[in-house]
Amino acid sequence: MTDKKTKKGNPLALFPLLVFLILFIGTGIVTGDFYKMPVIVAFTIAAATALLMNRKESMDKKVEIFCKGAGETNVILMIMILLLAGGFGEVARQMGGVESTVNLGLSFLPQNLLIVGLFFIGCLISLSMGTSMGTIVALAPIAVGISQNTGIPVPLSLGAVVGGGMFGDNLSMISDSTIAAVRTQGCKMSDKFKMNFIIVLPAAIITIVILAILTPSGQATVIKEYPYEIVKILPYIGVLVAALLGLNVMAVLAGGIIFSGIIGMAYGSFGVYGFFQAIAKGMGELQDLSITIVIIGGTVELIKYNGGIDYLLSLITKNIKTRKGAQFGIAGLVSLVDLSTANNTISILMAGPLAKDISEEYDIDPRRTASLLDIFASTCQGIVPYGAQLLVAAGVASITPVAIMKYLHYPILAGVFAILSILIGFPRAKKR
Repeated sequence: MTDKKTKKGNPLALFPLLVFLILFIGTGIVTGDFYKMPVIVAFTIAAATALLMNRKESMDKKVEIFCKGAGETNVILMIMILLLAGGFGEVARQMGGVESTVNLGLSFLPQNLLIVGLFFIGCLISLSMGTSMGTIVALAPIAVGISQNTGIPVPLSLGAVVGGGMFGDNLSMISDSTIAAVRTQGCKMSDKFKMNFIIVLPAAIITIVILAILTPSGQATVIKEYPYEIVKILPYIGVLVAALLGLNVMAVLAGGIIFSGIIGMAYGSFGVYGFFQAIAKGMGELQDLSITIVIIGGTVELIKYNGGIDYLLSLITKNIKTRKGAQFGIAGLVSLVDLSTANNTISILMAGPLAKDISEEYDIDPRRTASLLDIFASTCQGIVPYGAQLLVAAGVASITPVAIMKYLHYPILAGVFAILSILIGFPRAKKR
């Protein structure tokens, strides 16, 4: 722990965050739909509130502070990485990468381990695509079909798919939550991946065992041809390997886009202009999130300037005496924000700056902080019934999200092992 003392700060500076939560959660409670109020609109109103506060400063000065936070180096880098990740994901999807990855897994599935296979394929796809939502959309209809043909409970099949989706959402090099965690803490993706993987691997293994036990024996087999082409899976493998080797993530993603584009054009999936349009479409799907990141960056800078971050840091660390306590404080902070926003990326962006301050005060390795932020945000996101993941999965089968919750083995176990990792202090990060 460092010797520096935390300033008490100003609790009134947090009012913009309260405005956001009232708008977002209040709308969800009143309408029953937590996605009725767009996050970007709620944050824009919160930003306007922040600009209207602190009358001691001129509006020009406050706008300057907002722009400083919005244009901070990490904010811009995060947006560039997100846009490249979106472009890669869409080009790879249009050239048939997702379909081939799914079909490859289904072709080699032992018929008595169908649900285990669904979870495993979900892990591979989400790790490749970097999105739990894309994984769930691709696999949920297949899961429902398997259940209808075998008699395996639909909620069990969908629980396996959601769990697999959250595995890669938490670990993938091109996941927006991973990018947010790494950029807010200032560490390398490959380092965060290695530490994160060690923590959640036992959760994945136990999930596989549980799913194998729960899958009824003697079910009817699903007989169907699943065509795939190995070459269309290579861009995903290339991006994963290159990122793990520690290469610059922007260069890795740019290379992935070009590699996928060449394969797509060679196989007639699209032409040159179709390739460019796929890139634009993928980037376009992340424009709202990119603008939201800019608004959050500016709003947090104003809150920080007005003393809000100092107050939160003082409040959270008041009863923290140890490094373990500080880690639990970080875990609780990002979990609470995710339960409030039902968006793990936004929760990491909101909690990240404060988590970094806590980490510096208690000498916690940035790689560990990034891992804790991502794991606990993903754990909460994977189990909240009003989160997009469960809503989409349940919508495919026309069942309630609550029916799936008791089968969400992986997200729950990932949280359990993250807590154990704090208690026993493992894995230990080597000093650099």
